[in-house]
Amino acid sequence: MTVFRCFGTGDELYEAYHDTEWGVPPAASADEHELFERVSLEAFQSGLSWITILRKRDAFRAAFAGFDPAVVADFDETDVQRLLADAGIVRNRLKVESAIANARATLAVRERFGSLDALLWKFVDGVPRDGARRTLADVPAETAESQAMSRELKRLGFRFVGPTVCYAFMQAVGMVNDHLVSCPRYEGVQEPYRE
Repeated sequence: MTVFRCFGTGDELYEAYHDTEWGVPPAASADEHELFERVSLEAFQSGLSWITILRKRDAFRAAFAGFDPAVVADFDETDVQRLLADAGIVRNRLKVESAIANARATLAVRERFGSLDALLWKFVDGVPRDGARRTLADVPAETAESQAMSRELKRLGFRFVGPTVCYAFMQAVGMVNDHLVSCPRYEGVQEPYRE
């Protein structure tokens, strides 16, 4: 039986990501590391294909201490140099430095809003949006919500979080269901995951 996925068909890693992870909101009680990882990886993906980042995700996790924002926030120039020498990740100084700055901003958000989760989900009023997209051409690069998220994150000290990066993040964590209506996962991610 042929499965008509939105993307990823033909690559085992990409298929698994599409089928089990993309568009599935983490539980509200999920570890903050997961959201910080997603924000970070979407920023690293900027200008690259997602499969490139996906193939390097384990190396990113090792290099960035499991995306523990409290640990990454303490990274210094020695860590930046270590990361820039790590062939397993994307070695872009601006992106590496932005991940460290974003870890610090995440800690500040935790103090101010209680969690990164609480801040980010307010842009969709805590409820995933149904994109109901029929073709890939129907999927926007950004929306009013991603523009608002970008402005707020930048105001709070985050970097590499333009509206397109924010929209990709929103899709990845299920703030919007952009699986095509013809995709087998479209109905599956309609279920409420946030507990």
